[in-house]
Amino acid sequence: MLSAGVTTLAEMDPVLAVLAERNGVPPLWPREPGFPTMVRLILEQQVSLASANSAYGKLERAIDRVEPEAFVGLGDSELRTIGFSRQKADYTRGLAAGVMDGSVDLNAVDGLADEDATDRLLDIRGIGPWTAACYLLFALRRPDVWPSGDRALQVSMGRVYDLPDVPDVETSNERAGAWRPLRSIAARMLWHEYLGAPE
Repeated sequence: MLSAGVTTLAEMDPVLAVLAERNGVPPLWPREPGFPTMVRLILEQQVSLASANSAYGKLERAIDRVEPEAFVGLGDSELRTIGFSRQKADYTRGLAAGVMDGSVDLNAVDGLADEDATDRLLDIRGIGPWTAACYLLFALRRPDVWPSGDRALQVSMGRVYDLPDVPDVETSNERAGAWRPLRSIAARMLWHEYLGAPE
């Protein structure tokens, strides 16, 4: 699916054809659906991947298994030491409580169409459009999701299309529309390039 999608995009877009030739098929970067992935995405909001990965690693060492019941046992000072801002700690505690009392069912999202799945995720406090899109893309492996506002994607797009400036959200979303129904694969190609492919 990923390889075939890259081939299709390369046939559609000469710039993506160059990326495909230079970098090959991008990584899938899969994540398992569920609470741990959502926690990781909350940590990744508006910070570097290195910072988020460091915090997630500290969280794993603090509670061994990243599960709601273990998370809610962490105090404010522990979460600050791990790397949670007050807001992200609040969001993640709310998510954990929702999973525990059944008001948040991340498993049910898997069976929903993209739009319905996004709406269900957006009902969770602290989950915005970027986080919902990344959950669909990485955890649910949906083929046509575009994480609007992702800075790395915008920077990569500006570079590969030789644009005078980094495109804003509206411009990048408009350009991404040309890649339907394979926007997730195009995003992976641009991320791969941004990270200095190949891995």
